[in-house]
Amino acid sequence: MKAVVYEKPFTVAVRDVDDPRIEHPNDVIVRVTSSAICGSDLHMYEGRTAASPGIVFGHENLGIVEETGSGVTSLSKGDRVVMPFNVACGFCKNCLAGNTGFCLTVNPGFAGGAYGYVAMGPYTGGQAERLRVPYADFNCLKLPGGDEFETDFVLLADIFPTGYHGCELAQVSPGESVVVYGAGPVGLMAAYSALLRGAAKVFVVDRVPERLAKAEQIGAIPIDFTKGDPAEQITDQTGGEGTDKGVDAVGYQAQSRDASHEEPAIVLNALVDTVRPTGMLGVPGLYVPSDPGGPDEHAKQGQLLVSIGRMFEKGQRVGTGQCNVKRYNRQLRDMIIARRATPSFVVSHELPLDQAPLAYEKFDQRIEGYTKVVLHPALAA
Repeated sequence: MKAVVYEKPFTVAVRDVDDPRIEHPNDVIVRVTSSAICGSDLHMYEGRTAASPGIVFGHENLGIVEETGSGVTSLSKGDRVVMPFNVACGFCKNCLAGNTGFCLTVNPGFAGGAYGYVAMGPYTGGQAERLRVPYADFNCLKLPGGDEFETDFVLLADIFPTGYHGCELAQVSPGESVVVYGAGPVGLMAAYSALLRGAAKVFVVDRVPERLAKAEQIGAIPIDFTKGDPAEQITDQTGGEGTDKGVDAVGYQAQSRDASHEEPAIVLNALVDTVRPTGMLGVPGLYVPSDPGGPDEHAKQGQLLVSIGRMFEKGQRVGTGQCNVKRYNRQLRDMIIARRATPSFVVSHELPLDQAPLAYEKFDQRIEGYTKVVLHPALAA
């Protein structure tokens, strides 16, 4: 089958790889109809991880069940399904508690597994024509048949639940004010989720005009951090108090104020400054235990200079960690079906699989409006 394969930093290619096969009675094989490129994929693409050449990318996957293992009970050939980026067993201590992003079964020695991602287990990615899904009864979310809501539903694999998770970590409630740092796909989903949860005022901080314009279109207040300290801009618009809640949707590749270099802790520290005393911070933005491309020796070891004293002084609380997609995807699916949510507003391009190398290049450089790319393996080039 055709698949998007990592070759070296800043280079992916569409290659022929082995077809997936049933390896366990609980497996299914899915014919992929949509697979999105994620900002997390760019960490590997840029050589910022230990990813080895040959890994097949893709953890945001939707498709049609083609084959089922003998132990699968709730799925049949022809079912349309979307899979959380988390691979989870459903029965370990963490899964039973709803923490499916930290499954203790699927990736021995590590809490959590994922498709097509370095150190997240032996699970091939779905930027390909087919995908093996383990523990399929648990990991597949059934969708209505046909192709309606395709680009909405594929976002249930990761960024819509992840944006919602950022709001859950910060415990965003109706009537509150919220700041979201980052207007990439996850940041826009966090801002959108805050509005869905009833936030009265949502600020979105970024420097890319197209992304800030998207934030404004959904009812958020855009803040361009190149035009002045974002915490000061927002404090001025909240009566000098700051926001009730804050979400970091940027992570460790955060840019300096003039966008000339990386400052891995700048968003965390900006959140501490922006959120009022006793407010809450949600951090779904990715931070890693090691970063070969870090700007200094501490950053390379995942050690950042965070204003913990200021956070303590303000009595703020913080929640971190990747999204437990299964906790949210069913309800968010039903909001899409009821037309209460349309997350596909973030999708900028829908392309055939063969155009993945160019899509990665443009998405990485944030050019020509590339904000969220969905690949369709069956789409003609």
